[in-house]
Amino acid sequence: MQVAPPTRDQAAPAAPAPGTSSGTRPFARFEWALAMRYLRARRSRYLPSVIAAISFISIMVAVATLIVVQSVMNGFHIELMNKIIGVNGHMFLQSIGTNVKNYDALTKTLSQVKGITHIFPVVEGAAGVSSRYKQGGALVRGVLEKDIKILPGIGKSVIAGTLDGFDKSGGVAIGKEMAAQHRIQVGDEITVLTARGEATPFGMTPRIRSYPVVAIFHIGVSNFDEVFVYMPLAEAQSFFNMDETVSLLEAFTSNPADMNGMRARLAAALPEPMMVVDWQQRNKSFFDALQVERTVMFLILTLIIIVATLSIISGLTMLVKDKGRAIAILRTMGATSGAILRVFLLTGTLIGVLATIAGVLLGLTVAHNLEPIRQTLNAAFNLNLFDSKHYFLSRLPSVVQFRDVARVCTLAIVLSVLATIYPSWRAARLDPVDALRYE
Repeated sequence: MQVAPPTRDQAAPAAPAPGTSSGTRPFARFEWALAMRYLRARRSRYLPSVIAAISFISIMVAVATLIVVQSVMNGFHIELMNKIIGVNGHMFLQSIGTNVKNYDALTKTLSQVKGITHIFPVVEGAAGVSSRYKQGGALVRGVLEKDIKILPGIGKSVIAGTLDGFDKSGGVAIGKEMAAQHRIQVGDEITVLTARGEATPFGMTPRIRSYPVVAIFHIGVSNFDEVFVYMPLAEAQSFFNMDETVSLLEAFTSNPADMNGMRARLAAALPEPMMVVDWQQRNKSFFDALQVERTVMFLILTLIIIVATLSIISGLTMLVKDKGRAIAILRTMGATSGAILRVFLLTGTLIGVLATIAGVLLGLTVAHNLEPIRQTLNAAFNLNLFDSKHYFLSRLPSVVQFRDVARVCTLAIVLSVLATIYPSWRAARLDPVDALRYE
């Protein structure tokens, strides 16, 4: 059977128009092509693309800044925690109202507790130190040679002298900052003064003794390096009139994060009630303040990203106004309002995504090379950025964590998408008749 061709009165089926639901699917190739084209400026109208470039740079810098700041805060937290734990131990045990007696037997008993890797006696007391050039305060800690060599912050940080024979040396180990301030080298003597001297009928008399410096260590925390003086345990007991007692017991554990479980096991093993304090309790206010500062800095820098993404709104609004005639023509050709909305949604989102990627690359580059950058700036411009005298650490730490980078990327992209919704909605609602009326 032959089918007759359509007559003049019969209309031929129309070809599907671009953008219609029957012709293309959402986010089709032509929508991507238009979005990419709208990111480039026409010769006569550069303003929309200038605003897009400003938005791109603003988001990139904001994302990079947030990554660098978060990395520095992470570095501070991790470095300080490692330094503090490396010097002071994880747990501290003290007798209630008196010094610790029978510490040898107590140390052997507690060393058998599951999770305890090392426990040792410590004599601790405040004192004054002086040399020919300066006087100052110090925290004297009396320990055994085998124990001071195990301390991560001391045993592995000796930069001059040696800790070999420390128990019988009759000398002391001091920090690098204290040695520099007092102009002392290994072999020189330093005078130590305490008010807890000998008891006489006229009261307590101060005790002053001079000790040779047998070792100089560098912990990396300026406050520790200029304050700590390590002395043989027997000499410290004699110096502070503590006879056969010590101030406290310090313990290192296999899991510094599990202090609650460790405290319960120690309490069950103690032959007498003792006050047990862990490193988290001892430094709680310090690390809480550091966490608050980290959170506040994140919120403040988030405002920079919000301001940067707001420029996307103004840029897309200008772009919609500039492309009004093109939008009207697309609508008359059959493009749906949804297609127009998606075109401008893609335009704004591309700005945010590309700027975020560039910001991540810039931020990671700076974060991984922060200390060399600081040293270069100090040398080139005769600056003193991050002076160790005013900060705990002698170097600027930076530790990049994946969750922080992911959080910053998510935040920047989500804000960029939200910023494109209103201008895209305005473009989709544009009436072709009104747009072409005055053309």
